[in-house]
Amino acid sequence: MVFSSCISQPFSSSPLSMMKRNLTAKRSELCIDSSRIRLDNRWSFIGGSRISLQHNVSSNSYSLVHKRCSSIQASWLATSQIASSVFAVGTTAVLSFYTLMIVAPKAEITKKSVESGIPYIILGVLYAYLLYLSWTPETLKYMFSSKYMLPELSGIAKMFSSEITLASAWIHLLVVDLFAARQVYNDGLLNKIETRHSVSLCLLFCPVGIVSHFVTKALTNNQSK
Repeated sequence: MVFSSCISQPFSSSPLSMMKRNLTAKRSELCIDSSRIRLDNRWSFIGGSRISLQHNVSSNSYSLVHKRCSSIQASWLATSQIASSVFAVGTTAVLSFYTLMIVAPKAEITKKSVESGIPYIILGVLYAYLLYLSWTPETLKYMFSSKYMLPELSGIAKMFSSEITLASAWIHLLVVDLFAARQVYNDGLLNKIETRHSVSLCLLFCPVGIVSHFVTKALTNNQSK
């Protein structure tokens, strides 16, 4: 805020005044309640002295706002990076098991790898971590947004608008799909049924892969009779 007022003084024609009309007196600064008052004694033919009131913008306030914005941006970037990293790690890890079941379904390394519970434990821990990061007070509100305390599509869409929540849902799907593919694979080994096509479908379209396995199993049993 700049407040300026001119206090006029009567014109003086004395020699002393004429000599001082172009001289500038000392400038003093008075700071009152984070405002700065500047008093300038400048004399001229127009006459008068000028008092300028200037608001002192606190650098501390700007620094505090800047720090808050920086911390929020850093937090958002960190969360986004975590979501991207977990997405990449989870997808890569799961693809290795699918590759073994499709390329070498009868190999011993494939059987041992598929029977292992380690990938489910690792993915489960990653899912729990992402769930913890994505959980907010509004999560339950989005999940049970109808008046009957049932999920609604609009609420689910809002919940998955966050990258971290979407990454957790992706890990959830990877675990369920891999478990279903393992069941299809083991059932195929037990009943000597071709499962490569069904396992491949489980990776991309899990329900379709399960249906494909049941259809393949039924056709194989009919041919054997």
